[in-house]
Amino acid sequence: MTHQEHEQPLDGKRAAVAVGPLFEDIEALYPLYRLREAGAEVQVIGSEAGTTLPGKKGDQIETELAAGDLSADDLDLLVIAGGFGPDKLRTDEGLLGLVRGLHDQSKPIAFICHGGWVPASADIVAGRRVTGNPSIADDMRNAGAEWEDAEVVVDGNLVSSRKPADLPAFLRATIELVAHAPAVA
Repeated sequence: MTHQEHEQPLDGKRAAVAVGPLFEDIEALYPLYRLREAGAEVQVIGSEAGTTLPGKKGDQIETELAAGDLSADDLDLLVIAGGFGPDKLRTDEGLLGLVRGLHDQSKPIAFICHGGWVPASADIVAGRRVTGNPSIADDMRNAGAEWEDAEVVVDGNLVSSRKPADLPAFLRATIELVAHAPAVA
């Protein structure tokens, strides 16, 4: 086999998974490992670096970097895990600034379940098609988004899904979008 046959779709890509306290365990861990499997360099980020955060189901994850320590130039992709974490993350100016910066560069931002609260608070969803947990549909509409009840919605640089059962479609769509975007220099 040649080296070419061993390349992964996200070789050379840099991603971050944003988590807050009481994140939905599988919505952080599945993207973390799936993106690494696809060849991306993935870091876990949160409001602070070096913090061990509890998941809703008992898993724990340690943040490697504070979102505020990154700029859009550092990443090719941001994934925002759901659960209760986004309720805290949506008030983190460092993360909101990162989301706005990525959006300004048309870089992929993927969010699942309650993760949509973060881009809504970053004020980047107006006029965009999104999905998420049905309990945040009104929040998304109030932020100007067109909410859809779908397994995955891709609108430009935004990828969104509703719940853990949507994770396979969510990651397929996310990897496809990132694989066809230019890598960070």
